[in-house]
Amino acid sequence: KTFVMGLTKQYLRYVASAVFGVIASQKANITFVQLRGERGRYVAVAACEHVFIWDIRKGEKVLILRGNKHEVTYLCAAPDGHHLAVGYEDGSIRIFNIMTGESNVIFNGHKASVTVLNYDSLGARLVSGAKDTEIIIWDIINESGLYRLKGHKDAITNVAFLKGRNFLVSSSKDTLVKWWDLDTQHCFQTMVGHRSEVWGFVLLADEKRIMTGSSDSELRTWDICYLDEEKEAGEPNVKKMKSPFENTEVTEEELNENLDDRILRCQKIGSIFRQGRDRVVSLATDTSNKIIACHGTDGVLEVFKVLSEEEVNKMINKKQKKAKKKAKQKAESGESDGNLEPEVERTLKDEIQRVTNIKASGKIKSFNFLLLPNGELKVVMLLQNNTVEAYNLNVTVKVPECTKTARVTIAGHRTDARTIAFSSDNIAVLSASAETVKIWNRSTLQCIRTMACEYALCSLFVPGDRQIILGTKSGKLQLFELSSGNLLETHDAHDGAVWSISLAPDQRGFVSGSADKMVKFWEFELVKDENTTQSRLSLNHIRTLQLDEDILSVCYSPNQRLLAVSLLDCTVKVFYTDTLKFFLSLYGHKLPVLCMDISDDSNLIATGSADRNVKIWGLEFGDCHRSLFAHDDSVMSLRFVPKTHLLFTAGKDRKIKQWDADKFEHVQTLEGHHGEVWCIAISPNGDHIVSSSHDKSLRLWERTREPIILEEEREMQREAEFEESMAKGNEPLVPGEKEGEAGLAGKKTIETVKAAERIMEAIELYREESMKLEEYNQACKVSGKKLPPPTNPILAACGNISPSLYVLDVIRKVKSSEMEESLLVLPFSYIPDLLTLFNEYIQLSLEVELICRCLFFLLRIHFGQITSNQMLLTVIDSLRKNTIGKINEMKDVLGFNMAGLQFLQREIEAKEDVSFFADATEKFQEKKRKRKKQERAILMVM
Repeated sequence: KTFVMGLTKQYLRYVASAVFGVIASQKANITFVQLRGERGRYVAVAACEHVFIWDIRKGEKVLILRGNKHEVTYLCAAPDGHHLAVGYEDGSIRIFNIMTGESNVIFNGHKASVTVLNYDSLGARLVSGAKDTEIIIWDIINESGLYRLKGHKDAITNVAFLKGRNFLVSSSKDTLVKWWDLDTQHCFQTMVGHRSEVWGFVLLADEKRIMTGSSDSELRTWDICYLDEEKEAGEPNVKKMKSPFENTEVTEEELNENLDDRILRCQKIGSIFRQGRDRVVSLATDTSNKIIACHGTDGVLEVFKVLSEEEVNKMINKKQKKAKKKAKQKAESGESDGNLEPEVERTLKDEIQRVTNIKASGKIKSFNFLLLPNGELKVVMLLQNNTVEAYNLNVTVKVPECTKTARVTIAGHRTDARTIAFSSDNIAVLSASAETVKIWNRSTLQCIRTMACEYALCSLFVPGDRQIILGTKSGKLQLFELSSGNLLETHDAHDGAVWSISLAPDQRGFVSGSADKMVKFWEFELVKDENTTQSRLSLNHIRTLQLDEDILSVCYSPNQRLLAVSLLDCTVKVFYTDTLKFFLSLYGHKLPVLCMDISDDSNLIATGSADRNVKIWGLEFGDCHRSLFAHDDSVMSLRFVPKTHLLFTAGKDRKIKQWDADKFEHVQTLEGHHGEVWCIAISPNGDHIVSSSHDKSLRLWERTREPIILEEEREMQREAEFEESMAKGNEPLVPGEKEGEAGLAGKKTIETVKAAERIMEAIELYREESMKLEEYNQACKVSGKKLPPPTNPILAACGNISPSLYVLDVIRKVKSSEMEESLLVLPFSYIPDLLTLFNEYIQLSLEVELICRCLFFLLRIHFGQITSNQMLLTVIDSLRKNTIGKINEMKDVLGFNMAGLQFLQREIEAKEDVSFFADATEKFQEKKRKRKKQERAILMVM
């Protein structure tokens, strides 16, 4: 009976369905978030392009903030507790609402991945630093960029707003710490006391001290002296201080003649030494600046406490008493130098003390902590092995003990999953890594069984789906029972790594191929269990095929007539299954074949190699039908879709591709993984694909009913490439703007180009309609009758609005964060019409705030051309008068509203105070009445 393959008339699209198996990606940090009014329970972590919010108490995922395609690189929770800023690898930033999981604000400004984000104390501004060495300040309320600061020469490692002043501090891998004045947008101070990269800093003591972490074990500390505070205190500017170059004392005036021009002075006061010898990875302090914590590339978090002035003085007094006592004892013994009251110098170690070291179960990638009012410190750590751990620590006791309170581990592997398989009923998915094998429910994506195993390289479900078999790196075959999770048997099958196993089509056994140059055939048999009276499944070795090279892959043909074996010599040998006689040798690959599969009709064999090619061969004669350049790196996995000649390949280039083996065409590419794709598995019904990657994630793809038309697919791909190249084009130059420390915040993207095109189209429509209106008026005059007015379908669709209102509607729909960049792209020929329209809008009080923002920006960038154009003189003069008047009106309205709100606030507060006291009086009187009743009852009894 032969299997007849039907022609593939239509390709159906596969789409991304879910991401699972990843607890937290290592590229981003971890941060506490406030959810449902609780602090210290929920943490946000990156999970490839998404953000997962975990309940660490229950170990459950409570929310997914979905991204697009770029990996998350930084997270920062807003001070209000309701929003989360997320930085991505492409330089974009999105603001998510944690309550709803939605993101309406997107900032595009950086050209490389975002490395740090930070809010100011009110949450009204956000600062971002990136690998492109630039810092951008964003206005959260207006949803727009304010300006970018240029000055660093390497990636930004940390940025922070000062609470009391409009300053910003930034550190970078260029060894510098810079202080920026945000009023004037320039760098006024650069700290150069580091010899290597500055990986982080914290501000302490009401922002009058800064501590930095570098590539050594030293945490350097500087005192910050604000010169305006010195002047207010009446201290002279000329102080004695030691020159860093020589031992002689010089005045500060000699060191810097323009001292009055400077804003602050930084003076190094010492260092705190960490126990770790490697670089600082993270350095942070809590909101009250009482606790400092840092860690290096190891698994130890070092916790320090900043003592209050009172505690420091108490400690100094104790040291003074001890010193006096020692001096007296020395005087009595005759060893004294005559000084009976020695002075104890105050050092940095007296102010900052080590609390404890927290040892995590793996290398720490990031941490976050909260100091609660009762002195309890809640610490959460993101580890390198796809784990989140939580610890509690009481810092008020003398010897604090650290306790591990939670660990999120079940939802993912510690290392990459190197093999995956589908069960025969399409429901269960197996994934195995270096330490565990996990069984997942495909529909719920929950891990239903975890079993400890050796380093697994290949796997399969035993027919019946009650047992699984793993081939390991050490050459063993492991048989597990799923119902109990027990390891039933371990066979020392091979002397080298078992690279591949293939189930026999008759389902009575399987074959294993190993690096020890042997192919072994196994059959399933039932044996009596020693512990119970019941029978259980076992493996029995029946025969061996010895070859001359290491075996990388084995595959049965579905009719069980042939066995294909891939060897290290870059060939695939095909043998008859029954006699093990040699049948064919498939040679042509330049590097070893890492994966292969045979179609269900046993006519085609496809081989994927480290030479990046996929070759399709006929199994009848061993002829190569076509060689396809499939991936930009090694092809790691290859699978035919059941009952078709369509196949999927996965490569180290992070892509999964679908091919037609009959027409030799590329059908579609599944993009999503952020690391090398190790393996794929296709469900027996062909509706689902699961892939495993170096980014620790498992991805589920599902087949839809949407057909793929190849010509349209190619066209869409070309359009995407064109749009990407447009966005990567040269940034538009602002006439007259010099290259300095400050610049525009936004960047040219395809969205800003499209927005500019929409504005240009709207202005052209306005011009056309204005000309039509003039012609219509003339026609009416000539005829002396009122003719039917001309209609425009676009304006009719928008509710028969006027052309000028249509232009306003288009401008209003441009995103606030993209407004400036969109206006920057507009040619000057459209600006006169825009200015005329702006004048009309302001006179009618339409969107005054938005129009003023656009107007001031256009005046700034086109100043030269506008001032030299006599035609625009009347428009500009009219704008000047109208704008000032309307802005003053808006100010008056805002002032009135503010006064009204403040009055209401005072009224509410006064009522609350009265009600509070009224409640207290009523309670007091009620207690009095109860007491009197009790007294009467006692008297009655007596």
